[in-house]
Formats: sequence, structure tokens, C-alpha cells
Amino acid sequence: ENLQQKTPSPFSTSSYDAFICPYAPNLSSFNKLMNKLREIHPAASRDKIVAALLEVKKNNKGVLSGLSINSIVERTSAVL
Repeated sequence: ENLQQKTPSPFSTSSYDAFICPYAPNLSSFNKLMNKLREIHPAASRDKIVAALLEVKKNNKGVLSGLSINSIVERTSAVL
């Protein structure tokens, strides 16, 4: 049998990968946040949602930690 070994695909250099890569342990929270925002804003692209999240982060002294998910969702929704 000739089995080929699969290699993981590399991360792309898009903004949302740069946003989440350093925080791998928070990936689950990020995915939950993205899913919730996609439910609320189905017409918004992933890139637009991430751009809005980055703006919220910038407006909060460069961090999202310390904010509740609901607060992040509300602030991101206001930007969108």
C-alpha cells in the first residue's frame, strides 16, 4: 500500500490569521465569537467582522481581554 503522508496546510497571511495565531489557546473563544457575530450579521464577510473586532481592540487600549463576550459582540456590532 502506498500511503501518502498528509502535511498540515500553512497559515495564510490574512489579517484574521494574524489576529488569532498568537493566541491559540483562545481559538475556541474566537470561534464562538465569530459564530455569534455571523449569526447576528449574516451579510458581513469574515474579513469585515475581523476588521471590526480589530477596531474594537484598538479602541480598548489594544486588548480584548477583560471584556465579556457580550460586550465584544455589542461593540463589534456597533462598528459593523
